[in-house]
Amino acid sequence: MSWADLNLMPALPEIFLLSAVSVILVLDLFLSDKQRGITYLLSLLSLIGCAVITLTTSQPFPELTFSGMFVDDPMADLAKVGMYVAMGATLVYSRQYIADRGFYRGEFFTLSLFMLLGMMVMVSAHHFLTLYIGLELMSLALYALVALRRDSTQATEAAMKYFVLGALASGMLLYGMSMVYGATGSLDIGKIAAALTNGSANMSLAMFGLVFIVAGLAFKLGAVPFHMWVPDVYQGAPTAVTLLIGGAPKLAAFVFVVRILSQGLEPLVSQWQGMLVILAVLSMAIGNITAIAQTNLKRMLAYSTISHMGFLVLGILAGTPAGLSASLFYAVVYVLMSLAGFGVLLLLSRAGVDCETLDDLKGLNRKNSWYAFLMLVVMFSMAGIPPMVGFNAKLAVLKSVVDIGLIWLAVVGVVFSLIGAFYYLRVVKVMYFDEATDAEPVSQVGMDMRVLLSVNAIALLVLGIVPDGLYSVCVEAMKQSLQVL
Repeated sequence: MSWADLNLMPALPEIFLLSAVSVILVLDLFLSDKQRGITYLLSLLSLIGCAVITLTTSQPFPELTFSGMFVDDPMADLAKVGMYVAMGATLVYSRQYIADRGFYRGEFFTLSLFMLLGMMVMVSAHHFLTLYIGLELMSLALYALVALRRDSTQATEAAMKYFVLGALASGMLLYGMSMVYGATGSLDIGKIAAALTNGSANMSLAMFGLVFIVAGLAFKLGAVPFHMWVPDVYQGAPTAVTLLIGGAPKLAAFVFVVRILSQGLEPLVSQWQGMLVILAVLSMAIGNITAIAQTNLKRMLAYSTISHMGFLVLGILAGTPAGLSASLFYAVVYVLMSLAGFGVLLLLSRAGVDCETLDDLKGLNRKNSWYAFLMLVVMFSMAGIPPMVGFNAKLAVLKSVVDIGLIWLAVVGVVFSLIGAFYYLRVVKVMYFDEATDAEPVSQVGMDMRVLLSVNAIALLVLGIVPDGLYSVCVEAMKQSLQVL
C-alpha cells in the first residue's frame, strides 16, 4: 500500500483525538492547580470536536482503510457518538467529586481520553490485531485510573485485581485469536469469515480458538462466570472511575463482540450460540440474586451490571440483524441508565463522604425531592418498569430470542427481571419511606451538573414513551454495518 492510496478520512476522529490529547498532556504541565479548569474545558472541547468530525464524515456504507484493518461504518459511528456523550457526561458529573478528593489533575483527563481513543479503535477495527491494540489501550488506561487515588488501599487493591484478571483474560483472547489465525491463515475479519464459509479452514482448530475467544469476551463484558472482578473494582475504585468503567466501555465491548462473533466467526454461529446461552442465563441469575444481598450501592450496581450484560447477550446470541439491533439499543440505553445512576451518587457525595450505601439514601425525598425523583426514574428504568426506556430495551432483546424459537430463554429472562425488581424498588422505598440517618443537607454542585443529570434521567422517561426514533437508528446502523465487506 502506497501513501497515495491511503485514505485517512475514516480514521480522522481518532487522529484528531490523539493530537488533542497530546496537546492537553503537554499544556497541563504548565498549568497550576488553580488553572486546572482549562484542562477540563479542553477535554470537553476535544469530545465536541470528535463528535463533529464523526458526524460530518459519516457514510451510510462501510468504508475500509489501512489495508482493510480499519473500518468506518454506521455501527461504529453510532457507538462513537454514544461514547463521546458518555465521556462528556462523566467528566461533568465527576468534576466536583475529583476536586474534593485531590485528583482534579491532568492525569484523570488525559487517561480518560486515552481510554476513549482505545475504545474508538476497538469499534472501528476490522482486523484482530487492531481489535487487540484498541482493547489494550483502553484497558491500560483503566488500570491506571482505578489506582489514581494512591492514598487509598481499597483503590490500589481493586486496580491490582483488575490488572491481574484483565491480563489473564487478554491472554486467553489473544491465544484464541492465534488459534483462529492458524485455522484460517488470516487475522482479517472478512477473510476469516470467508475461510470458515468455503471450508478451507481447519474447523477443529477454529473451534478450539472459539472457546478461548468467548472466555475473553465474557470477561470484558463482565458476564458470569468471568465476573469476579466487577463488584470488587466497582466498589474499590473512586465513584468517578466506576462511572468511567460502567459507561462508555459497555458500548465498545458490545461492538467488539459483534466484530468478532457476528462478523468474523458468523459461520460458527451454531457453536458460539450455545456458549452465549449459558453466559446469559448465569449472568441474569447470579447478577440479580446476588444483588439482593448487597447494602453497598456500588456493589449492588455492579451485580446489576452483570445481569444487564446477560440481557445484552440475549440479542447477540440470536445471531440475527434484529437481535443485534435490539442489543445495540440495549447497550445505548444501559449506558444512559448507568450514567444517571452513578451521576446521582456523585451528586450526593461531598468532601470526605461518599454516597455508597443504602443508608446514605434514607430520607432523600425529604432532603431534595427532585434528586429522589431522578433516582426513582433510574431505578424504574433499570428494573424494566414501563414507561421507562429500560422496559423497551428488555422487551426488544426478549423478542429477538422468541423469534428464533428460544421461548424458554425469554421466560427465564422475565423471571430474573422480576427478581431483580426487588433490589431496585428497595432503593425507592429507602428514599421515600425511611427516615434520614443524618440531618446533613444535600451538597451544592454546579448548575451544569444539575441540568445535565436532570436531562439524562428525564431522557430515560421520554425515550420510554417514544423509543422508535432511537431504535430505528440502531436498526439502520446495524443493517448497513452487517454488509459483507
